[in-house]
Amino acid sequence: MFCLTCMSLRPAIGNKPEVENLTHSSNVLKFKTLEIEGKMGTRKTSTLVTYAEKWSQSRFPLVTFNKNITRFQNFLGYFYAMKVALESRRKGLCFRLRKILFFVLGLYVAIPFLIKLCPGIQAKLIFLNFVRVPYFIDLKRPQDQGLNHTCNYYLQPEEDVTIGVWHTVPTVWWKNAQGKDQMWYEDALSSSHPIILYLHGNAGTRGGDHRVELYKVLSSLGYHVVTFDYRGWGDSVGTPSERGMTYDALHVFDWIKVRSGDNPVYIWGHSLGTGVATNLVRRLCERETPPDALILESPFTNIREEAKSHPFSIYRYFPGFDWFFLDPITSSGIQFANDENVKHISCSLLILHAEDDPVVPFQLGRKLYNIAAPSRSFRDFKVQFIPFHSDLGYRHKYIYKSPELPRILREFLGKSEPGRQH
Repeated sequence: MFCLTCMSLRPAIGNKPEVENLTHSSNVLKFKTLEIEGKMGTRKTSTLVTYAEKWSQSRFPLVTFNKNITRFQNFLGYFYAMKVALESRRKGLCFRLRKILFFVLGLYVAIPFLIKLCPGIQAKLIFLNFVRVPYFIDLKRPQDQGLNHTCNYYLQPEEDVTIGVWHTVPTVWWKNAQGKDQMWYEDALSSSHPIILYLHGNAGTRGGDHRVELYKVLSSLGYHVVTFDYRGWGDSVGTPSERGMTYDALHVFDWIKVRSGDNPVYIWGHSLGTGVATNLVRRLCERETPPDALILESPFTNIREEAKSHPFSIYRYFPGFDWFFLDPITSSGIQFANDENVKHISCSLLILHAEDDPVVPFQLGRKLYNIAAPSRSFRDFKVQFIPFHSDLGYRHKYIYKSPELPRILREFLGKSEPGRQH
């Protein structure tokens, strides 16, 4: 019977059903606990069994005890459900991670075979002409990029090929250039200001931010700057190739020479544009119409060494790297052999390279200088290599920020006496 004053359970003679009920409830609790134990493991439920035993031996009222049994069973069920859910989620996440890992690994192995079978993919990756940065700019309006003394027009090097050209006059002519047409800009090339034909690298267009900033610097120094997008870049029409890019550059150079009279014409190539520049200048020297000087910014030796040395090449240690990746480049007719071209160039050469260049390794620019400097073709011309310390942070395309650049150009292009400098 129950004692209402102390609310405790006191077994008495003739009250065996209550004791049996209590024992039955404790056994039910143990049974339920052991039932869950089979699903959760012995170690994880041993404390729960001990707790159940102690609870069954307590002196709480039977009604309260039965209610607590139900609550405790509910707790065990909730705990088990949570455990199952967490394990399911963990297993699902591990499965997804393994699936992603196998996919990436399979793709990594498949890409070399895909490139070997389709060499055109490698050509696309070299030119990157499909990457148009910045987006949403109108190349017909260079003034939108802050070039208010620039004219846009189009030339046609070959049938079915059209290339977009920008011509920026010296900054001192900024006011005179306002509202002028293409004919005025063409006539301006015959003025006493020297001209720089700029050949940009891969990706982007003639309206790229770092390129525009360089135009401004050169214009402020008194140079005409003529630049263009190769066939297949920007708004230029045609299919890109090394031969086509070189021919486009040759066409623009000849177009300039027809209008520039006796004004000096310098050729400036950057990154992949250095390959176009040396191709062009070699051809000009072979026909005995060399430019007045050649400037190479962030140059490489040849495209095979650049591809192998490129910091972003994740396959450089892949077995058969040359066969999978470099041979398709050659089979596509892409060489950009600066190291061979400089042996046939007979004009002054200036090489600019930043030590922290992450795209074209600095040592390739140094190596190209070491090839060019002793070449017999340069014995009557200047060959100069200007490194930029890594602390300056000019990397691959910010040499235009150097406050020393105006002095370097003035001293190099202003000197007429031959000699080799380092």
